[in-house]
Amino acid sequence: MADKRDYYEVLGLKKGATDEEIKKAYRQAAKANHPDLHPGDKAAEARFKEANEAYAVLSDPDKKAKYDQFGFAGVDPSYGAGAGGFTGDFGDLGDIFGDIFGGFGGFGGFGGARQQNRTGPRRGENLRVRLAISFEEAAFGCKKDINVTKVDPCLDCKGTGCAPGTTPEVCPDCRGSGTVMRQQRTPFGMMQSTGPCPKCGGTGRIIHSPCAKCRGAGSIRAQRKLNVSIPAGIDDGETVSLRGQGNAGANGGPAGDLLVTVQVRPSPTFRRDGTNLYTTASISFVQAALGTEIQVPTLDGEVSLNIPEGTQTGSVFRLRGKGVPSLRTGLKGDQFVTVDLTTPKNMNRRQKELLQEFADIAGEKTGGKKKKRF
Repeated sequence: MADKRDYYEVLGLKKGATDEEIKKAYRQAAKANHPDLHPGDKAAEARFKEANEAYAVLSDPDKKAKYDQFGFAGVDPSYGAGAGGFTGDFGDLGDIFGDIFGGFGGFGGFGGARQQNRTGPRRGENLRVRLAISFEEAAFGCKKDINVTKVDPCLDCKGTGCAPGTTPEVCPDCRGSGTVMRQQRTPFGMMQSTGPCPKCGGTGRIIHSPCAKCRGAGSIRAQRKLNVSIPAGIDDGETVSLRGQGNAGANGGPAGDLLVTVQVRPSPTFRRDGTNLYTTASISFVQAALGTEIQVPTLDGEVSLNIPEGTQTGSVFRLRGKGVPSLRTGLKGDQFVTVDLTTPKNMNRRQKELLQEFADIAGEKTGGKKKKRF
């Protein structure tokens, strides 16, 4: 597998290509190299399979992200372990070929593809929303109400699309399959293809008395208020999934999920890195020299921090267990306090005299000019 070509190179793309660019490049490569258009051409067949493999990865957001980060090892567990072959899921390649050739029925040279069942249960789409929360809400967890517009099953017809007391008719043309076979004459000869049934629109059924509320769709778009629990320790950009709260499925399929991505507002006091917190405390140079005890803010309130004598500016002290809880273990991180020494301003005469006396004893030279005494 060491001689595998980069998937972007296979489709003639650069890394970061958009979904539309990837789909367009795949259409061109598949049409140019399809085995049925080049019978007996092993090189074209190899390029065709190579393009299929590249598209199967780059058209899937999760696989594409793994490939961009880890290369072939991110999408093929056998890569580098001596095993050959690609085990990816080819997803909607059949739909792509339907657009190119008018269907997928007559092309048996593409191994591993599957035709989408238009009349079978289909899962609903996921919904994505963003939710802004405070720094403290992210640290401690919270509950939030959010309003979403989603597709729900129609309660009047219970998702059938038919008026109460009526049932749909099985399409006589496709016999409920939602697809029909047809032949087309092309420059390459007669080709057989499969496409959506024009009579029923690919649904496999005909509704003569549609539901008045959903107009035969079987679903309605409505605004819902949902309560989402934000776990303690969540960080900016992380996502909470509400199972089954996305758009309704079709033909009895399950609903999708609601994915809530949190946006954590920054704190004026704390900086976060993972489960650890960082803050700064200011002390005078006298406190640093002689030692002191100060109060520092934490998420749980102020605590005492002992500053030993001789502390230098930039010194860091650890407060164990005063950080943010881990989402995985629940254990809290630590808080680190950096000491910043401040220089006094607008000192009175006595303060200056005492400091000058200290400097004289220490043998330190100061910038102040001594006044002559008469």
